[in-house]
Amino acid sequence: MGFHTFDAESAARLEDAAERYRYCSCEELLGALALAGDETVADLGSGTGFYADDVAPHVARLHAVDVQAAMHEFYCEKGLPGNVSLATADVADLPFATDALDAAYATMTFHEFASDASLAELARVCRDGARLVVVDWSAAGDGESGPPVTERYDAADADAMLADAGFTVERTVERVETFVAVAER
Repeated sequence: MGFHTFDAESAARLEDAAERYRYCSCEELLGALALAGDETVADLGSGTGFYADDVAPHVARLHAVDVQAAMHEFYCEKGLPGNVSLATADVADLPFATDALDAAYATMTFHEFASDASLAELARVCRDGARLVVVDWSAAGDGESGPPVTERYDAADADAMLADAGFTVERTVERVETFVAVAER
């Protein structure tokens, strides 16, 4: 896979609500996360904080994780919610204690970090029973938007990778251009 990262020079494009919500709405993400309000959650590949801003009001603590400091700079300029902290890190090397997270999610970034090492690290920091939601571009899609199809996983591949890392996949939906996987640690 490509494991490329989104060009930080184009960060403003990530704030286009009509485009972003076309592929994953706030309601869909929050529904899949099934939050109670007291959780510590990580946004994996948080970019400009677009989805972090949606999730933050519904959790106790949100860690916005991105490998690019420039994305965090953009987010800081927008203004961080009080319960959001920034972590500049690769998913394969998360700065959290074992069992630190109650939930995690990745919106259109799984293809950027998915590897055995990253998923093992994610399993380490998620407590037993933690929920993981992945919404990403699908290799079964036609490539109308997002990365090239050759740099994507399909739902079945993602399910297998999550299962190999110790997650139990509760449900997966393959859609026209994307897939959604909901799993539990």
